Amino acid sequence: MKINLYGLLIACAIFLASILLQREGKKRSLYKDVGIDMILYTVPFGIIGARIYYVAFSFEQYLHQPWRILYVWEGGLAVYGGVLGGLLGLYLLSKKKNISLLTLTDMALPAMLLGQAIGRWGNFFNQEAHGALIANPAYQFFPIGVQINEQWYYATFFYESAWNLMATFALFMLQRKTRSTKGFVTLFYFLLYGLGRCVVEQLRTDSLMLGSLRVSQILSLVLVIISTYIIYRKLKVSTKSIWFTAIAIIIVFIGILFQKFLIIFVGSVIFLPVIVTYFMKASVYEAANI
Repeated sequence: MKINLYGLLIACAIFLASILLQREGKKRSLYKDVGIDMILYTVPFGIIGARIYYVAFSFEQYLHQPWRILYVWEGGLAVYGGVLGGLLGLYLLSKKKNISLLTLTDMALPAMLLGQAIGRWGNFFNQEAHGALIANPAYQFFPIGVQINEQWYYATFFYESAWNLMATFALFMLQRKTRSTKGFVTLFYFLLYGLGRCVVEQLRTDSLMLGSLRVSQILSLVLVIISTYIIYRKLKVSTKSIWFTAIAIIIVFIGILFQKFLIIFVGSVIFLPVIVTYFMKASVYEAANI
């Protein structure tokens, strides 16, 4: 039953994304079936990328049964691999239809993040992507925890789903205000998702590892740094904000290096006011530059 529910959630996310993409394509005066084409290009590449990424960092699980690499319904789809695969699909579509890649990513990424928020509940049905055991009975309730086999674990899938949902609303707002300005939605996707993933990943017990470091945390921090720098240069915000950004990123990096959740969380909280400032400036950027 849990396998069927996992697949059903993915199917629902894809269906909802196709509707949103079709509507956005119409608002941008693109060709009629652009949303359907985006789904046809991103979903296969996304699934393949998600699986390859996961297997690459956990290959020992498949050494004796390599055919299980094809069993995607068992779980084991890494989000960042899916994003990379989806971006490859969008790149191919942009070349075929002669549409700017940033136009397509600005269209696709809010819908993709909504799909990620929905898809995280598939982790619940597959009993994966959760945190450590909760020893204190006072915290053994949902949404702080989730019960699996009569044990309570931190519900990290829910934390990430909730963050993704809030970030999705922010991206859709930004999408509506910046249709003529390419790249802002894409940049804020990587900034918002990356920051949330840095925090939540520290609580998980099944992270893909590279030595003693969590792969998704390192990649998330890199994406946060790159996207923040580009946004800073494009918006030409005050130097003061970049100092706050640098301090926050250094704190998060120290937390990742020493695997300390509280340090990562504090750094992220310091970063939030800067993100809000960037977001507000980006929201009025298009009107101010007409």
